[in-house]
Amino acid sequence: MPSEEPLEIIDTNIPVLTDVIRGTALPALDRDSLIAELQTKLASRTFALADELLRSSFNAMEATLFEQISARLRSELPELIDGTLREHLHGTDND
Repeated sequence: MPSEEPLEIIDTNIPVLTDVIRGTALPALDRDSLIAELQTKLASRTFALADELLRSSFNAMEATLFEQISARLRSELPELIDGTLREHLHGTDND
């Protein structure tokens, strides 16, 4: 399971993909197809990572909300039930 800590950016001098590839000695046609292939792979992997991170985050939020709601119900339901029963039974005693 990935760490919950935020990522630390170490190096902000990240080269642009097209600049790195254009710096190689490939023919233009091969270079363009290589760029397109790499862009597709990068987009696909980036989407998969984002999807995984979002699902993990939603699961964590869902678990937290479930615990909060369960705790509140455990805390408040007995009093709500007691009050409702007393109102109802008190009303029938006067009849």
